[in-house]
Amino acid sequence: QVQLVESGGGLVQAGGSLRLSCAASGRTFTSYIMGWFRQAPGKEREFVTSIRWSGGSTYYADSVKGRFTISRDYAKSTVYLQMNAMRPEDTAVYYCAAGLATIAHTNSHDYDYWGQGTQVTVSS
Repeated sequence: QVQLVESGGGLVQAGGSLRLSCAASGRTFTSYIMGWFRQAPGKEREFVTSIRWSGGSTYYADSVKGRFTISRDYAKSTVYLQMNAMRPEDTAVYYCAAGLATIAHTNSHDYDYWGQGTQVTVSS
């Protein structure tokens, strides 16, 4: 059974930092791309960033480029999202997702597995 478990969310002031973790288990993810999405109240789920398990290439939404960094620890089967210079508009539930690297990119519908989400709140 595939499981993606996020942790690390919380409350932070504008300009501060948080690091989210996503522990993946239940299968081999070498053919997968791991993505972070977020969903604010009343808004659609949006792509934040992604990383390929194999090779480690990354991709970022323009809204987070230069502030957020995605990384992975192959041995721990864990993906991280380091968020710096945070803004109130970053407030959302953040989700970790996994999809086949040949299919998934920025569209949430192309991802097969999802975590339960973790709340991130940035106060002004």
